[in-house]
Amino acid sequence: MIPGRQAANGLALVRVTIGAMFVWVFFENLGKGLYTASGYAGLINYYIQHGHSPTVWKAIMASAASHAAMAAPMQALAEMSFGVLLVIGLLTRPVAFVAFLYLGSLWMSEWGTAWIWELLVPVLASLGLTIGRAGRAWGIDGWLAQRWPDAPWW
Repeated sequence: MIPGRQAANGLALVRVTIGAMFVWVFFENLGKGLYTASGYAGLINYYIQHGHSPTVWKAIMASAASHAAMAAPMQALAEMSFGVLLVIGLLTRPVAFVAFLYLGSLWMSEWGTAWIWELLVPVLASLGLTIGRAGRAWGIDGWLAQRWPDAPWW
C-alpha cells in the first residue's frame, strides 16, 4: 500500500470515529433531556457554578443558558450535523474546523468538572481532520475533489 494512502485511510478512520461520537452524543443528550430548555440551562449552570473556566467564558455560558430555548435545539442540530457530515465525509474540512471550535468551547466549559483529556483528544483530532483533508478517503469529498481539485472545502 502507498504510504500516503495509509495516512489517508488513518485520517478517514479518525473522521468516522469522531463523526460516530457526535451521533452517539446526540442520542445520549436527547435521552437525558439536554436539548430541552430546562435540561440545557441546568447543565450550563452546573458548569458555571462548579467549573474553573475563565470569568469571561462563564459570562458567555450564562448568556447561552438564558437563551436555552434557542441554544439547546441549535446544539442538537450542530451535533447531529457534525456527526453525519463527518461519517459520510462531506465538507470535511470546514465541518471538522467548526467541530474543533465547538469541542474546544465545550472543553473549556468543563474545566474542573471533567477529566481534562476527555474532550481534548477529540478537539485535537478534529483539528487534525481539518489539516489532513480527511474526507478524501472513504468520503464524498474524495469524489468532489476529483471534479473540483482546487476547491478548499475538501
